[in-house]
Amino acid sequence: MTDPESPDPLGQNAEALEAGRLLFARQWVFRLGVVKLDALPPADRAEVAFAGRSNVGKSSLLNALTGQNGLARTSNTPGRTQEINVFECEDADLRLIDMPGYGYASAPKGKVQAWTRLVKQYLQGRPNLRRVFLLIDARHGIKAVDEPIMDLLDGAAVSYQVVLTKADKIGAAALDEVTAKVLAKLAKRPAAYPFVLATSSEKGTGIAELRAEIFVLSG
Repeated sequence: MTDPESPDPLGQNAEALEAGRLLFARQWVFRLGVVKLDALPPADRAEVAFAGRSNVGKSSLLNALTGQNGLARTSNTPGRTQEINVFECEDADLRLIDMPGYGYASAPKGKVQAWTRLVKQYLQGRPNLRRVFLLIDARHGIKAVDEPIMDLLDGAAVSYQVVLTKADKIGAAALDEVTAKVLAKLAKRPAAYPFVLATSSEKGTGIAELRAEIFVLSG
């Protein structure tokens, strides 16, 4: 889902869609979770990261991408992901990074500060980071709680792209409306990618397109 004047990075290229399918048909595994930047694996392959507020559906999206329901742990308890989680595939030159969820009001202040510091260090110091996929709930669009991470991404000059989650929970007209509003906000953001992808982990909407885009970034 994108503005007619915005570039579709893939042109819905059948070759990229198939390559993305094959990439994520492989066996992906959880490698480790880190709370300090120096504990990350070496920057020896491309990385794409997933960010979003608590309970936006990051774990569900990662499971849908890989077709492995138990790869990333899902929970109805906000704030469960409290570290940077790293996922790898033995025969792919790519890592998937699950960043800590933000915006959980009940989290202790010290813990929130630690998460924020870790994320900031990662964004500023990871040369192999190709893009951050910023997950936004399609029912709500960009909220004030999302602005700080967007500021961090803009400040670190890290390319990021909005992925709408739970797109199956609203109608087509409402989805078009929230997409247009998101694109308008992104137009004012220097590091934002001008393409919004609507997904549903439950229905599979947009998953093939996201796989294809990640494949392109991994090259």
